[in-house]
Amino acid sequence: MKKLAVTAAIVLALGAIIAVLLGNKAEIDARAKNDAPSAFPVSTLAVGKQKMTERLSLVGTVTANNDVAVVSETQGRITAVLAQIGDHKQAGEILIHIDDELKQANLASAEVHYQKAKKDLDRFETLHHEGIVPDAQLESARQAFTAAEAQYIVARRQLRDTQVTTPISGVITARPVDVGTMVTPGTVVANVVDLAVLKVRLNVAERDAFRLKVGDPVKIATQIYPGAAFEGRIKSISAKADEAHTYPVEITLPNSKIRPLKAGMFARVSFISIPQEEVLALPREALVGSIRKPQVYVVENGLAALRDIVIGADSGTVLEVREGLTEGETVVVAGQNNLKDKVPVTVIGPGGAQPIGNPGGRP
Repeated sequence: MKKLAVTAAIVLALGAIIAVLLGNKAEIDARAKNDAPSAFPVSTLAVGKQKMTERLSLVGTVTANNDVAVVSETQGRITAVLAQIGDHKQAGEILIHIDDELKQANLASAEVHYQKAKKDLDRFETLHHEGIVPDAQLESARQAFTAAEAQYIVARRQLRDTQVTTPISGVITARPVDVGTMVTPGTVVANVVDLAVLKVRLNVAERDAFRLKVGDPVKIATQIYPGAAFEGRIKSISAKADEAHTYPVEITLPNSKIRPLKAGMFARVSFISIPQEEVLALPREALVGSIRKPQVYVVENGLAALRDIVIGADSGTVLEVREGLTEGETVVVAGQNNLKDKVPVTVIGPGGAQPIGNPGGRP
């Protein structure tokens, strides 16, 4: 009897425990049902195609319109220097004088021989006309004159080469020689750059190279002058890609006297517009995260589905979608800040999802 009583007590206790657990489960289920998130209100847009204009911005390097290494064309010792770094020189101005004593003597001797050969030729031509001098002697006089004339021309050029001039107008940026320096043909005596007109050189991707045209206007900005914009134009687009499969592009712009630029600076070039054919597009406000890792929320069966996409052209307000979406899919354009993947949503606003080309669908 005693064992029977103990068994009955155990059974009653287990029953009580089970009853309590079942009651707790029902209460938990009820709370879970009450705590289930309600649908998030969002505004949506149907992804569609449209023509768009892309804003292309690239960084390039500013270079001089002309950068010339001035070299000596003769041998000798420098006797005078007429150019300092930073000086502005006009084309043809003398920068360096080289000792010309021997060149002066050579020119004087060559001129004497030239004048004598010229007189001899004139005399032999007269005598030949009178029949006194045979053809052979006349031809010999002509050859002597030609040789003397050539020596005279060479001597004049050698003397002129003792005065080294700049072939372009510009600023002296280097002068690696001084008075007393011994130079030979090919020795660099100065460097001159023309900064009145500048170039910006950069490389563009293949898809962009075929949409740019020579003569297109561009805007140029630098960190040196924040907020200042310089205007330039595309001068050339290479017909051949480099090893990185990009195309070198050269842009020209007049240098500003108020905000002068210097060769070697970095500059950001903004191409005014690059028209495209119709592409799949969506407004920038639909984007979640950054351009580097773009994502959007797509509404699928009443739920918000977070999806990775690939962005192409960027017009500032509209983005080209290259991968991740198909035409007609519904994306969230407002209310996505508090969304999470797979949560229920309800579309608000007149008309629900609207094509991207329809302003009525914008929040």
